[in-house]
Amino acid sequence: MKATIKVQGKQVTVKEGDVLFLNRFENTKAGDSVEVKEVLMAGEGENAKFGAPLLEGASVSLKILENKRGEKVVIIKKKRRKGYQRKRGHRQELSVVKVESIKA
Repeated sequence: MKATIKVQGKQVTVKEGDVLFLNRFENTKAGDSVEVKEVLMAGEGENAKFGAPLLEGASVSLKILENKRGEKVVIIKKKRRKGYQRKRGHRQELSVVKVESIKA
């Protein structure tokens, strides 16, 4: 069974057993479960149910496998012939989650 969920401002289509990299969930650690109630669509083919905009009573259960940091993104600013150079880096906080169950 597939479902399209809205989590952290993004729409993601998932099915049971999928592993996702999402922005870190606040105040969670590895092994915790997160329940997502914002389900936009659930089912496949002719059995698909669509919400307007959300499905009533539907939810998706996510299990946090680990919290980690993503790869470093380097930001460089430069203006030629002016001696201006800036170099900064950023690492996004991520949660690795597994879709455990979909209830429609």
